[in-house]
Amino acid sequence: MNRENTFAVIMAGGKGERFWPQSRQSRPKQLLKLIGDVTLIEQTVERLDDLIPKENIIIITNDQYVSTMRSLLEILPEENIIGEPVGRDTAPCVALAAAVVKAKAKNDDAVMFLLPADHVINDADSMLSVMRDCTYVAEQGNVVTIGVPPTSPSTAYGYIQCGDEIESDSKTPFFKSLGFKEKPNDEVAKQFLEAGNFKWNSGMFCWSFKTINEAFENHCPELFGTIEKFKTAFENSELTAVLAEEYPKLNKISVDYAIMEKIDKIVVAECSFDWDDIGSWTALRNQINPDDSNNVIRGTHVGIDSTNNIIVGQPGHLITTIDVDDLIIVQTEDATLVCKADSAQRIKEAIQSIESKNDFAKYL
Repeated sequence: MNRENTFAVIMAGGKGERFWPQSRQSRPKQLLKLIGDVTLIEQTVERLDDLIPKENIIIITNDQYVSTMRSLLEILPEENIIGEPVGRDTAPCVALAAAVVKAKAKNDDAVMFLLPADHVINDADSMLSVMRDCTYVAEQGNVVTIGVPPTSPSTAYGYIQCGDEIESDSKTPFFKSLGFKEKPNDEVAKQFLEAGNFKWNSGMFCWSFKTINEAFENHCPELFGTIEKFKTAFENSELTAVLAEEYPKLNKISVDYAIMEKIDKIVVAECSFDWDDIGSWTALRNQINPDDSNNVIRGTHVGIDSTNNIIVGQPGHLITTIDVDDLIIVQTEDATLVCKADSAQRIKEAIQSIESKNDFAKYL
């Protein structure tokens, strides 16, 4: 692969509301130190170190997070951290990313990865090996997505149905995609697992600029027209002003709906590395070793007859529990969350309730 012609685009605009009260409108999930001593966005960038040159790593985020991310990621050129003035889902984000890649690469053959900012991957070497293999398949005009072999009938992820394995000289197995499936209910998830040819959709993609540009031209012409406009604006250092004017006019649409469901040349690379999508507080169970009572602790805790809890506190603050089980307890300077572990997905409901109270905006 040609390192100088390979790019990584990290989508980092989400709020991560399920990690309230640590995540806030001004401090989303990707800016939290949920696992380890650095933020999720820093971990994502660090993992790419041996594959993608720093000048080829591009971050698309929300306008209000740009300054913080530039401070955290001084190793990246400032112009590579780009803020969307409003959220318009993933298809406009991909069109914007493609424009910047074309401007920097100055050729249509550049290969670009699209990566989320909130995954936890410890085996970076294996991840980079799969990504290298993906570049060769993408150079042949394919859209490549990385599929994770499911370990349980999870309803938290979308799925990809795989067809026959594709002949390849690489270590990574590749399969023809038979289509993306939305997050299933329990019964359907069990059917997917039993079928044996479904993989979790990791949200990691790889394609050449030429491939994604043609896909927009054929299937989403309203966004195809923005690519050249954004490219020229980036080259003339006018991107922020052009985005402020043009981005709010774009329709909200996902890249899955705009493009992925309409193209044929989609290939699934099998994920051979550890992978976890940190979607809610319960995901900490997969990343932090529990104590003798199966409590996952980040902070200082003393428990009496307390088991299977997830407890997160600030430094210097002691959390003591007595006779409690299967709870999530998260303490911050100005707010505390207590809920049953199996109600973690309802934290968004709590945020909506907080939003409805006029004098509670400071807690969001």
